[in-house]
Amino acid sequence: MLNQSKKKPILQLLISSKGKKNFNFLDEMFHKCDADQFSILLVDQTKREINFKPLHKKYSFVYYNIPSNGLSNSRNFAINKSDAEICLICDDDVVFEKNFANIIIKSFQTEKNADIITFRANNKFNKLFKKYPDKTIHNYNTIAYINSFLIAFKRVKIIDQKVFFDPLFGLGSVFQTADEYIFLREALDKKLNLVASKKIILTHKELSSGQNAGSDKIIFARSAVFSKYYGNIAYLKLIHHISLLLINGKIKFHEIIVKFIAGLNGIKKYKIINE
Repeated sequence: MLNQSKKKPILQLLISSKGKKNFNFLDEMFHKCDADQFSILLVDQTKREINFKPLHKKYSFVYYNIPSNGLSNSRNFAINKSDAEICLICDDDVVFEKNFANIIIKSFQTEKNADIITFRANNKFNKLFKKYPDKTIHNYNTIAYINSFLIAFKRVKIIDQKVFFDPLFGLGSVFQTADEYIFLREALDKKLNLVASKKIILTHKELSSGQNAGSDKIIFARSAVFSKYYGNIAYLKLIHHISLLLINGKIKFHEIIVKFIAGLNGIKKYKIINE
């Protein structure tokens, strides 16, 4: 662990990274921003020689290199190591808006009862990253539209209620997606207050890992989620899910059987792991 500290801001960004050759990507992420408004906790899962020279001492910065694989393991480690009042889950390939820190902090000041606030992102065409539901309070349906890099929370509340990411889900895990859905669903199950802000805080230029909804690995993972929450009803949920994918043009008619089998394999895998 290496600590490069300034006066600790209210907001800390929990960045998960793997495969970067150096830390220059931070300058791209924050080139619009005032670095005094936030601190950074970076969890790196890459074997490297540490070189902080590119940072130019601009950031209040804590660095950890951990051997465990899986994005969810990285997220959980960061949550446990942070000591900030407000945390934002963060990827290493986004570009933040100039006033993003003020937006987040003021949102929590305005929404005093909020334990978690989710925000919105633009894509590289300066359009909304996805079609977000027009809701201000989250429910079990709306959380399915949220990416992890848009989730901010009061850290003490998350720790007290033991809301964490499931290590079975997310990049680098058995099931390659749905980690943020499970995190937010656990928060709802534990009666935390989840607010949906319409404020845009960043640009994400690429597709997220969960947006190719018709891919075998995504269907495999989503079927595991069905199994986690619905038991044997997961098979009916899978049939409904495949139907929606077909209706919405995410899969072709001739792919139905292959995609259904991918889903069955996801349910089977989840059951085997949890026997």
